[in-house]
Amino acid sequence: MRFSDKTVVVTGAASGIGAETARLFAREGGIVFAADIDADGGDRLVAEGEGDIHFVSTDVCSTVAIKALMDRAAGETGGIDVVFNNAGAGGAREKIHEIEPEAWDRTMDLLVRSVAFGIRYAVPHMKDRPGAAIVNTASVAATGSGYSPTAYAVAKAAVLHLTKVAAADLAQFGIRVNAILPGFINTNIFTSSLDLPDETRSLAKAMIAQASANAQPVKRGGQPHDIAEACAFLASEAAGFVNGTGLLVDGGLTIGQRPSWDPEAPSALGMLAALEDQAKASAG
Repeated sequence: MRFSDKTVVVTGAASGIGAETARLFAREGGIVFAADIDADGGDRLVAEGEGDIHFVSTDVCSTVAIKALMDRAAGETGGIDVVFNNAGAGGAREKIHEIEPEAWDRTMDLLVRSVAFGIRYAVPHMKDRPGAAIVNTASVAATGSGYSPTAYAVAKAAVLHLTKVAAADLAQFGIRVNAILPGFINTNIFTSSLDLPDETRSLAKAMIAQASANAQPVKRGGQPHDIAEACAFLASEAAGFVNGTGLLVDGGLTIGQRPSWDPEAPSALGMLAALEDQAKASAG
């Protein structure tokens, strides 16, 4: 019961990572305010979840709505102890030479601005509360190209840097701020923006899960509970000396190119060794 009687706000809580994290905090004693635009998913979370979960319909692209969420959570419980800024989607898919300004702005509003103002409007209710912690969802896409569309990658890199500077800003109030960088996690984020029938979307999700299991050293697809556990750790007293950092939870996806961990994959070093052996054989 790491979060007994603590007030926890989770955005993007109606499905996937957010829903799993809301359930975990509630199971461990937290009073959870689960925010999302998906009212049906939020109602299911409350009905099926264990513990004290309150759904709050919230569009995180609205700063008015974010402030109302934080004010309600604090007003009903006396303050806020943990915030998980998790709401998001894949955003604009176009490359930088094709994207339109409106699509860029929508992606930044959802993925960066919402995090900034989630922090902004939570802090007045978190100041000087023992163990106060903020966790932001970044992504492996923040570490380089090739993991996501361009706008998403830029936004998540911004979230990672925002985490660092916010940790510095808020240290005076005893508030820790950290980020999680998920790898390929088996949620709807990759398929929700696709115009596909539900059956086809489910198939695409299964294919993505299988592909991700083959793309990293840990040979299984990432699951929402992997991120939920990481969030709970960063928000708990066990991580009391962890601040301003990004925790990779990616199954080893970013440790290097495939030949660095797969002995059967061709590598530059392997090819050089083979050439050296051939040269020695020819000389002999």
